[in-house]
Amino acid sequence: MPAVFIVMIVFLAPLIALGIFASFVLAVIRVWRGEALRQNRPQRDEETRLIQEIYQGLLKMEDRIGALETILLDPERKGKDET
Repeated sequence: MPAVFIVMIVFLAPLIALGIFASFVLAVIRVWRGEALRQNRPQRDEETRLIQEIYQGLLKMEDRIGALETILLDPERKGKDET
């Protein structure tokens, strides 16, 4: 019985290695031709739009935090001026 496994390993290992190598070569060719990039373009566009929305939201939040700091620190200045 172990002889069967040895024969399977001897014959299947090169076939598996050849399949992996062929897949790698095809992937390299697709990237080189730019096919992989074109297929993901809608997804990239959506991600870019989301990142821009997040950035704009963070800018608005920064302005709000600045306004809150002004509101919170303003009474302290008024209190110091009166004393």
